[in-house]
Amino acid sequence: MTGADLERSLHDAVARLNGRAVVLVGLMGAGKTTVGKRLASFLDLPFVDTDEEIEEAARMSVAELFATYGEPEFRALEARVVARLTDGPPRVIATGGGAFMNEETRRILKERAVTVWLHADLDTLMERVLKRPTRPLLKTADPRATMKALMDARYPIYGTADIHIHSRNVKRDTIAREIVQSLARRPIPQKAAS
Repeated sequence: MTGADLERSLHDAVARLNGRAVVLVGLMGAGKTTVGKRLASFLDLPFVDTDEEIEEAARMSVAELFATYGEPEFRALEARVVARLTDGPPRVIATGGGAFMNEETRRILKERAVTVWLHADLDTLMERVLKRPTRPLLKTADPRATMKALMDARYPIYGTADIHIHSRNVKRDTIAREIVQSLARRPIPQKAAS
């Protein structure tokens, strides 16, 4: 992709968002935060990570929230944060791995955002998540089996996202450019609800 092609794709991608956010979904380790930051830079939009927003609001880490209040309470807080972040100007949002599993969150995202599923194979995900041992869902006797179970349960739901991008071990710029190209080819959605 030449510089001129990228510029044209960037212009088309932003126009086709029509006021909507770009929301990255997928399992932990898929690259939502690292790719999201690069994508936001390309699109000249703000970047927000829902886990960071939750930690700031709660003044606790995600792991502490899970330990103290349990997954259901964390998911309820996560759903409120996603709803708030998509009710405003366009931005790039990286969600936690479980956010898209919430039916109400998916409904809100369908109305207000373009969702991008970053999907990766099991080996790639495990290679990445083992570098950060703070993942509460992987604090099990067999983290690989846990990740495989999460893939089996979540991939069919993630598959309902608007755009699917294969996350693999290439530069984050490559993945971000693929998202830009996919956004630039999409039909223009109706104006986002506010």
